[in-house]
Amino acid sequence: MSEPIRIGDTVLLIDDRDKRFLVKLVPGGRFDYHRGSLTHAEIDGIQEGSRLRSSGGGVLTVLRPRLADFILKMPRGAQVVYPKDLGPILVWADIGIGMTVLEAGTGSGALTLGLARAVGPTGRVVTVERRDDHAATAVKSITRWHGDIPPNIEMRSGEVEDHIADVGPDRLVLDLPEPWHAAQVATSAMAPGGILCAYIPTIPQVQTLTEVLRSTCRWIEIEVSEHLYRTWNVHGRSVRPNHQMVGHTGFLVIARLIAGGDEEE
Repeated sequence: MSEPIRIGDTVLLIDDRDKRFLVKLVPGGRFDYHRGSLTHAEIDGIQEGSRLRSSGGGVLTVLRPRLADFILKMPRGAQVVYPKDLGPILVWADIGIGMTVLEAGTGSGALTLGLARAVGPTGRVVTVERRDDHAATAVKSITRWHGDIPPNIEMRSGEVEDHIADVGPDRLVLDLPEPWHAAQVATSAMAPGGILCAYIPTIPQVQTLTEVLRSTCRWIEIEVSEHLYRTWNVHGRSVRPNHQMVGHTGFLVIARLIAGGDEEE
């Protein structure tokens, strides 16, 4: 991260009104906006945090994007999992270094990127998408962030239920309209101690999923949560919440798998 920014990198340009632009630097490229233009060659070789002046007199701060910045600006086919939900998924599903995570569906690839970072180079993320157009968008986004599909991400097509036994995941992360079908298969295909995390938008879906999980007598500590995000304005004596906040995007359902046996019948 201490290296100078180079052609081939993706950068975040922030103007004096805090408007943000995600730009991939290419040979001979030029960035144009309402305050003029800036050639990619002018950005090549500078240190992160430098400020450059556009042809129209605008000042742009050049940074490497955080994963959250990239997710908010990335192209999308399906609705993305926003950073405000990505953090709780990683924490409450207890996803860490070296784990095997099975994800469905891939969507635009935002959650896939977060999962791959959490499991690290010794872990494995297998992500399953049923729609070819969504998978193609995810490939572009993951490649733009990493430069290629990294070794710890494996992309598959089809229904996730067909992959659970083969993958044998430590964690199952579902962003699907009907996650209860996968949950039923996971009851017998995952090892005890495994965790299921479902990201779903409506209460009827939450109700159906929790009823299915309880009916198996194998999933415990079933928790349902909703995470809201509000930023604050703090400038001198002006201390107040911002007028807009990110409200409901989806519910998280977390459950832990226990061993089966006659004692539970």
